Amino acid sequence: MQNGKVSIIIPFKNTAHFLPECLDSIVNQTYREWEVLAVNDHSTDKSSELLTSYSQKDDRIKVFQNKGNGIIPALQTAYAHSSGQFVTRMDSDDIMEPHRLEVMVKSLIENGQGHVAVGQVKYFSNRGISNGYERYEKWLNRLTSEGNNFDEIYKECVIPSPCWMTHRADFEQCDGFNPKRYPEDYDLTFRFYEHGFKIVPCNQILHLWRDYDTRTSRTHEHYAQNYFLDIKLHYFLKLDCDMSRPLVVWGAGFKGKKIAKGLKKQDLKFTWLCDNPKKIGKKIYGKELVHFDELQNLENPQSIITVANEDAQKEIRRYFTELNQSPMQDYFFFC
Repeated sequence: MQNGKVSIIIPFKNTAHFLPECLDSIVNQTYREWEVLAVNDHSTDKSSELLTSYSQKDDRIKVFQNKGNGIIPALQTAYAHSSGQFVTRMDSDDIMEPHRLEVMVKSLIENGQGHVAVGQVKYFSNRGISNGYERYEKWLNRLTSEGNNFDEIYKECVIPSPCWMTHRADFEQCDGFNPKRYPEDYDLTFRFYEHGFKIVPCNQILHLWRDYDTRTSRTHEHYAQNYFLDIKLHYFLKLDCDMSRPLVVWGAGFKGKKIAKGLKKQDLKFTWLCDNPKKIGKKIYGKELVHFDELQNLENPQSIITVANEDAQKEIRRYFTELNQSPMQDYFFFC
């Protein structure tokens, strides 16, 4: 089955040690109609030479130099040279399962435009995977198997950055790689959500996600927690916040303070709930924290939950269920 060219966008920087496995996994795909647009983001190792050697053996692989600095300019440079009917991403240190492109193209052909093909992922590392990554992988794959990824979009990025595919027309409709907002993968996910695209469920592992200490998502400031919170608040206010309803923030830890500060900066009114006796009645950023009982005095509020404790989250969910309130309409978990 060959139904159109797939443009595979790969920014790379100092990943020479991992590139052969990455590129071999693409060359060995069961789906053969693809092009690789690889952009060198100022590597200082042998990455560029290695990729060039692959391009000399396979003319489907094209190598370019980043016109700017960082992942977003690299993505923009690559996309400007692409010509595929379908668009997907790949990280230069990861591995595609042999049937990944075939499965994704088939999903898009069967479902048509307005859909995003995704795949389940599996972390791997020569030192073992942390409990946090194990839980993220399990959570992400559960959502992907059902295709309801957007139901929990404010908790964490619900589409793995190197494991999605769209029709080119859809990708351009949501402005592709043009926005300069980090983390760029989370921002793109929100724009898929904003445009009402549907996720095609997938129960197959299609992407192997390598974890190591110097991976960009671990080391670069653009992937720090505050950037994720900025994106969540930006899109919540743009897409899901009903300004006619009282707004409530639950929790006064790091995330709660960050969200509260963002709301104060925009002069938005909100009630700030807390269950810590040492904080109740005190002011942070000039805003007084009040006990959870205050919620009963609000008519039809919308709530942002920044409470990270899982047991507390279960209690909060039960509470909202008793009130017949719905997730992604009446309350939103930001962690």
